[in-house]
Amino acid sequence: MPGSDGTPPCGCIVGRDPSIATSEERRSTMLDIQTVGLSPDYVPYLDGWALQRSLHADIVAGTRPDTLLLLEHEAVYTAGARTARHERPTDGTPVVDVDRGGKITWHGPGQLVGYPIVRLVEPVDVVAHVRRLEQLLIDALHEFDVDGYRVEGRSGVWVRRPLGEDKVAAIGVRVQRGVTMHGFALNCDNSLAGFRGIIPCGITDAGVTTVSEIVGADISPSDVIDTVSRVFADDFAGVPA
Repeated sequence: MPGSDGTPPCGCIVGRDPSIATSEERRSTMLDIQTVGLSPDYVPYLDGWALQRSLHADIVAGTRPDTLLLLEHEAVYTAGARTARHERPTDGTPVVDVDRGGKITWHGPGQLVGYPIVRLVEPVDVVAHVRRLEQLLIDALHEFDVDGYRVEGRSGVWVRRPLGEDKVAAIGVRVQRGVTMHGFALNCDNSLAGFRGIIPCGITDAGVTTVSEIVGADISPSDVIDTVSRVFADDFAGVPA
C-alpha cells in the first residue's frame, strides 16, 4: 500500500502494463524500487555490485522489470576505467576497480547511492540516460530548496557556492546489452574527508558539497529517499510533472 504521503513503498513495482507500450516511448513503463540498506545497515560495495549484476542479467533476459536500488555503502573508493595509477588513494580505504567510465570517486555513509538498472529504448542513447538522471535529481533536490543544475560538458548535479561551483551528485553509468548499470551518488550528510585525498571524477577546478552543507541543516539519506523514490517512480510511470 502507498505511504501516508502517497508515495509508493520501497520494493514495490510501479507503472503501466508494458504490453500497452510502444518501442518509441521514451520512458520505461515499470520500475521496481528497492531499498537495499541504509544507516546503520551499510552495504559493502562488492555486495551491491554483485546484486546489480544479478538483476542486470534478469532484466536483459526479460524476467524482471526495470529496477532502482537505493542504499548507503560502507566507505570505499571506486576507480573507473580512466583512473590513472597516481590518482589512486593510499589512506587504507578499499579501492575497487569497476566497469563504468570515468575516474575515481568515493562512496560511504551519508551518501544516497542509486543504481537504476533499466532497459534503454533503441537506438540506445547513453547521454540521454545521464541527462535524465540529472534532471530527476535536480527535481528531487528542488523539494529541499537546493537549486541544482547541469554544467556543460560535465556530468552530475552542481550548485553555486561562495567560491564557485560544487558537485552535489555524481553520475557514472555503464550500458551492456541495452541495459544500464551503476548510476548516481547524492551527497546528503556525508563527511567530505574521503574526497580530499583524490581528485573526484578527475575534476580539478571545482569542489564537492552536500545537501546538508547547502541548506545548513542535517539532511540524511533517510530524509531524501522517499522524495527520490517518488520522483523516479513518477517519471518512469509517465506521470506529468
